[in-house]
Amino acid sequence: MKRISFRKLLPWVVALVVLGSLVYYIKFRPLPVLAHTIVKGEISGEVMGTGTLEARVKTTVSPRIQGRLDEVLVDQGDMVKSGQLLARLDDAESRQQVAIAEATLAAAKQTAERVRSDLARSEAVLAQAQLDHRRQSRLVATKAVAQSDADKAAEALRIAEADLKRSHATIAEAEGQIAVAEKNLLYRREQLAFTEIRSPYDELIIRRDRDAGDVLVPGASLMQMISLDELWVSAWVDETAMPSLAPDQPARIVYRSEPGRSYPGKVSRLGREMDRETREFLVDVRAAELPMNWTVGQRAEVFIETARQADALLLPPAYLGWKAGRAGVFVNAGGKAQWREVALGLRGKDYVAITKGLSVGEQVARLAEGQKAALTDGQRIKPR
Repeated sequence: MKRISFRKLLPWVVALVVLGSLVYYIKFRPLPVLAHTIVKGEISGEVMGTGTLEARVKTTVSPRIQGRLDEVLVDQGDMVKSGQLLARLDDAESRQQVAIAEATLAAAKQTAERVRSDLARSEAVLAQAQLDHRRQSRLVATKAVAQSDADKAAEALRIAEADLKRSHATIAEAEGQIAVAEKNLLYRREQLAFTEIRSPYDELIIRRDRDAGDVLVPGASLMQMISLDELWVSAWVDETAMPSLAPDQPARIVYRSEPGRSYPGKVSRLGREMDRETREFLVDVRAAELPMNWTVGQRAEVFIETARQADALLLPPAYLGWKAGRAGVFVNAGGKAQWREVALGLRGKDYVAITKGLSVGEQVARLAEGQKAALTDGQRIKPR
């Protein structure tokens, strides 16, 4: 029988050794993993919602009368005080109307003075007619004068009384004309005041819509303004969180413009109408502090604290996994990954509380981001 030389078998032996080493390395080598040791600590349960920054008081500034915009004195981004002049309408016609109303009032007062003079004359004529009537009546009784003279005196008395009544009526009419003229003057002055558009409260101008020369009508937007007394994030929260929410609960606000920072807040009010499609409702979280640069309408997430636990087993959510709908983790059991189901408690910003399945000091493992290998039960691991 022909013998095979060792020199010819050597390449095959080397190949088998390399292949065996490669299989062993792939199948049995420890897989590098990230590890976390379970400790106890305080955790706050939070409910998350997404919404936009809004002002509780928001006003559209518009004129009360129609007119041409003569001047705009503020711009968006300006802070203004209550009563501050914001813009002016062309007031030439309104001023002329005020002057006409003032002249009308002056004429009405002059007319009243004239009729009061007529009243004094009527009163004097009546007094003389009464005196003549009494004298003629006595003389007729003694037959010193004819009856016709007494009749003339009685007629003069009736005419004087009628003149006096007419004078009183004329005075009442004149005083009514004065009242109408005064009301008209007040109205014209108010219309003139409407040509000056003033701030209703201390506020911030967030938008300017018109420029000088534009013709404005009542209801047309000149500018938008908000009060800075209360700004809040109107956030949409799932209906399942409703039982755990209440006014004045502390919260933190994370703006999309600064995702790495949280700002303090507090629940102001809960909405009382559910969106029938998304099954969410509005929760207004008042902002206690704002970023350096902010805008009404910018998006933000709110995290409302609903509960707090002092001695909780803390687990970073990244180490949590799911199998068949049940939560679990891979525990480092003597250098091997061991799957273990856990029961979850409060969910906080950085941790989730474990109520069952883990103990203090145990080490959990997970793959690093970007690793293509899959961590399986019983696999050898090398924590780092």
